[in-house]
Amino acid sequence: MKKSSIVKLALAVAGAALLVALAGQLQAAEGAAPQADAPKEAKAEAPAERPHIEMAILLDTSGSMSGLINQARTQLWKIVNEFAVAERDGARPDLRVALYEYGKSTLPASENFVRMIVPLTDDLDKVSEELFALETNGGEEYCGAVIERAVNELDWSKGNRDLKCIFIAGNEPFTQGPVDYKKACHAAANSGITVSTIHCGDHEQGVQTAWADGAKLADGSYMSINQNEVVPDIAAPQDAQLATLNERLNKTYVAYGAKKAREEAQMRQTAQDANAAGANAAANAGRIAFKASALYSNARWDLCDAYCQKQVKLEDLKPEDLPEELRKLKPDELKAHIEKMVAERTQLQEQIKSLADERGKYVADERKKLAADVGNTLDAAVIEAARKQAVRLDFKFEKN
Repeated sequence: MKKSSIVKLALAVAGAALLVALAGQLQAAEGAAPQADAPKEAKAEAPAERPHIEMAILLDTSGSMSGLINQARTQLWKIVNEFAVAERDGARPDLRVALYEYGKSTLPASENFVRMIVPLTDDLDKVSEELFALETNGGEEYCGAVIERAVNELDWSKGNRDLKCIFIAGNEPFTQGPVDYKKACHAAANSGITVSTIHCGDHEQGVQTAWADGAKLADGSYMSINQNEVVPDIAAPQDAQLATLNERLNKTYVAYGAKKAREEAQMRQTAQDANAAGANAAANAGRIAFKASALYSNARWDLCDAYCQKQVKLEDLKPEDLPEELRKLKPDELKAHIEKMVAERTQLQEQIKSLADERGKYVADERKKLAADVGNTLDAAVIEAARKQAVRLDFKFEKN
């Protein structure tokens, strides 16, 4: 056979084989279900990351500011409760608060009469403790210096959508001191930190002494308050039951860790309960309500919070890390005890929330009867400004 004939024959055979293969694939495709009808694998949605709210409170502790300090002590819980009803994208925020004092003569002149009392922390018991320990005396008030320190020293979040805010309150000219307030406020704004200024005294005087300008430079709000105003305290029918529930709530805390640290933490919790109760009915109810919220977290010393937040493994705990009565428990017995405490706490917190809501409505109605407003005080100023700034960052609040 000629070579050309052999080539033609081979090509013909290959072509036929190709046609058979294509026909088989076509038939298989016709019998198969269309690709579009195949079930798609569901993708698990990642849990929403908790947004951060960070607030530095800068208080003038010079001689004339005793009223301001007292307002801060008694109104802290009302302020932080505002964030307990905030959320963004379905997630509750984490809250951290820092505390500075400035303008007291007993503070070092080399540090411009400024002291960081508490860095940014979620330990609100510690913040309350330090507020009740504050004392006032005469001195030099340098607003630019304390703002600069707060901007540079604190461990601020790097998130662009997190709320980072400074609240500075005082009554002397904003321009005093070696640090230019304009430079300090610009630095805050460049770091995504707002500065809201609260002048203790006449509103127009605060404008003339640059308090309003400081807020404008750092995208904050300017407000004036009467630091000596005392808001009428209204007792409510729910107060006694709230106090009882709070006592039961405290019994669900299981301190762990180094003996000295856990004892100090529990004593601090009890002491701040007493401070709030001794201040007025509103402060006491506000603190109890905050303890029923997700923002009151004590994972650093409470085994229930640490267990729920997966910050500790029960089997890794040493007997000396536990209270005496729990040291002989086996890991499964300890787990059962912790879960029992968590369940009891959750139930108590729900009861407290319900009572706190009832109390809020009762007090609002009583205020109307007395024709009493909320007062021209620190809490009203901070809440108004913080809400405004939070809404700009897409935070929402359950109640107005």
